[in-house]
Amino acid sequence: MSDPAHQQHVFLRSAGAVSAAVALSRVTGVVREMVMARLFGASAAYDSFLLGVRIPNLTRNLFAEGALSSAFVPTFTRYLSTKSKREAAELSNLVGTALILAVGAVCLVGIVFSPQLVALLAPGFARVPGKTELSILLTRIMFPFLLLVALAAQAMGVLNACGRFGVPALASTTFNLGSVAVGLALGFTVGRRFDHGMIVCMACGVVAGGVLQLLWQLPALRRAGFGFRPRMNFHHPGLLEIALLMLPALVGNAATQINVTVNTNFASSLTDSAGHAINGPVSWLGYAFRFMQLPLGLFGVAIASATLPAISRSAALERMEEFRDTLARSLGMVLLLTIPSSVGLALMGESMIGAIYQWGRFTAADTHQTALALTCYSVGLAGYSATKVIAPAFYALHDARTPMWVSLGSIALNGGAAFVLVTRTGMGHAGLALSTSLVALAGSLALFLLLRARLGPLHGRRLAWTAARIASASAVMGLACIASSRAVHAILAHGKVAQMADVAVSIPLGAAVYYFAARFLRVEELEPVRNAVLHFVKECSPT
Repeated sequence: MSDPAHQQHVFLRSAGAVSAAVALSRVTGVVREMVMARLFGASAAYDSFLLGVRIPNLTRNLFAEGALSSAFVPTFTRYLSTKSKREAAELSNLVGTALILAVGAVCLVGIVFSPQLVALLAPGFARVPGKTELSILLTRIMFPFLLLVALAAQAMGVLNACGRFGVPALASTTFNLGSVAVGLALGFTVGRRFDHGMIVCMACGVVAGGVLQLLWQLPALRRAGFGFRPRMNFHHPGLLEIALLMLPALVGNAATQINVTVNTNFASSLTDSAGHAINGPVSWLGYAFRFMQLPLGLFGVAIASATLPAISRSAALERMEEFRDTLARSLGMVLLLTIPSSVGLALMGESMIGAIYQWGRFTAADTHQTALALTCYSVGLAGYSATKVIAPAFYALHDARTPMWVSLGSIALNGGAAFVLVTRTGMGHAGLALSTSLVALAGSLALFLLLRARLGPLHGRRLAWTAARIASASAVMGLACIASSRAVHAILAHGKVAQMADVAVSIPLGAAVYYFAARFLRVEELEPVRNAVLHFVKECSPT
């Protein structure tokens, strides 16, 4: 068995590399959202765009980044660890060919049945003239994005299994930059010639960004020795193993998408006190969730990306103590980084959203409503991130059914919570965000308890004690942020300058207070993360 200290060093370096790449990806994602906010605000057109991109995204999460990644990475890693590289490459080619055939067929069906999908997901759009028709058009334009992102997800899985994290983590950056650049170029040229030209051109930019996201990874794949060659053998044992793991994963991910569908349905049907349909709830939720994806990607996705190949290798070599240690270490890092992030998003959300989004057609009222949704989403950040680490652990153990049953159970919880919070408490779209967070927290806890029942102790007491100390340090940080924010707004009032100054002063202050509070409380996970960050900065420095 390899040295645990060396394993931790390699693991933290991998997570740090992914975090840095994901940080750039999320920053460019925010830039992309700033462009969309300035052009469209929280309008009927942007509601239609969000729905149009959400439909292929639902199937993307179902087929590509959800079930496929969960089933492919453990199987491919086992082939790399226990078989020859040639056999691993053959498996990769078989999966790529199967994706082109299966997901390509799904895209064609989706394009044909876009009217039915729009009516299912957003029946409330029919109350606004032209909104349903625009949504159908945008959905049809963006559906091919599904195939492109499925192939990109497979490429990402291959590179991660080979220990190469930077290039695939930067793939989303190429999508963000490419989609905006192509969309704006088309919009300010040909887009001026027809109705809804700008929003249609931005939809075309999404497809172009998907192409760039795939092309970006191909050179790294070839250097790793995994250039694509079409292969068909539906009886290959590795392909059958992936298919068998994918079936329950598809059901589990379908449950997640049902929750999204229910919430979108509620949001599209929200009305004002006079009973008129509201343009904005879908957009407010979309902007808020995009904002939350910055810490979710930096911490949850990055740690999960480094964890899955490591625990899959441990499982393949039957090193279960190593498996448990890696998983517990990952969860400790998730808590260290996401609990203070939740507090920061809840307290600083309005200033951050105002500073970034409140331009052009995005008004102060949109900022306030989006901040409400962000506060409620932030409640579940630790749950979202922990699930991204724990759920793939079951797939590494060739158990796809347990996450499936937990996901199915979430349907009833989400539906009930959404109904109560929207119709009984009057929380509106914020209630939908809160119901999503409650489901995330409950799901992550259920998965942890079920995994502990299967594997034995997962350092649960140590994690609970760590969480308590992290929560205490986060509370101190929150008090510092509140004091700083109030002081800034007292001096500069409540305009754009005050929002930008609040972000510039309060966030660094909060981060510093949290760091020293965590050191004072002796949070064990802090020091290795600090060392990994310093090592990464040293490697990136020019001297």
